[in-house]
Amino acid sequence: MHITVLQKEVIEYLRPKPNENFIDTTFGEGGHSLAILERNKPEGKVLGIELDPILYQKLEERKVERLVLVNDSYTNLKEIVEKYNFKPVQGILFDLGMSSWHLEKSGRGFSFQKDEALDMRYGPQQNPLTAQEILNRWPEKEIERILGEYGEERFARRIAREIIGARKKNPIRRTGQLVEIIKRAIPKKYQRQKIHPATRTFQALRIAVNDELANLEKALPQALEVLGKEGRIVIISYHSLEDRIVKNFFKENAKKGLWQILTKKPIIPTAEELQKNPRARSAKLRAIIKI
Repeated sequence: MHITVLQKEVIEYLRPKPNENFIDTTFGEGGHSLAILERNKPEGKVLGIELDPILYQKLEERKVERLVLVNDSYTNLKEIVEKYNFKPVQGILFDLGMSSWHLEKSGRGFSFQKDEALDMRYGPQQNPLTAQEILNRWPEKEIERILGEYGEERFARRIAREIIGARKKNPIRRTGQLVEIIKRAIPKKYQRQKIHPATRTFQALRIAVNDELANLEKALPQALEVLGKEGRIVIISYHSLEDRIVKNFFKENAKKGLWQILTKKPIIPTAEELQKNPRARSAKLRAIIKI
């Protein structure tokens, strides 16, 4: 079951009021948006953006009142707002985490706990690059770079070398194959830690396939532009590189006097939330208000 991350804190910092409009740029399974819709009635709306066409279709069938659902990428935020004439905007949410549906039901190889085809795309129709393509065609140095940079994997070089050796014998097509390759590359004593040895490699591949960091950098200036005066932006990130992009963007624009930062330090989940939802362990929330 999908559990919405930092829901209480999102509502606290977005502060939805009756008849106000909000944008959920990463709709997922809609937990945050439904909480907002409870508070911005009777006339307030939520513009929900969902990149995955299959997840979008499932959500569209639910027919939620006052929800404008769009199958698109948040990199086109300004264009979407103009197309749907969705104004004024009092708050924008980015939850940069992966939905439980992608891990458990998409069948696209996001999880190292299932044996699936190595795809890892959120939007297969818009994106030709798959994890298979990276693993079987990219040069060793480039694979090492993404594992080290996006996955912060200390054994990036060893894993990249093992991948090159394995693909010479057979194409790497399944998650199960990749997990075995990683286990061969990582010293045994490091395989008994809390985090599964494949975690960082899978994370790095997902970020590379979906160009997640560049997309975030494209979307943030658009969010600032479409947000109304005294509107708020709340961003939940799950990776130090994402958090750094958000933190720097917030600081730069605060210096220009465009907004005020509401979170001096990132807000993290409580021990109680982590007990219910261990997947939230790396979540960090930052928020601003436009002046």
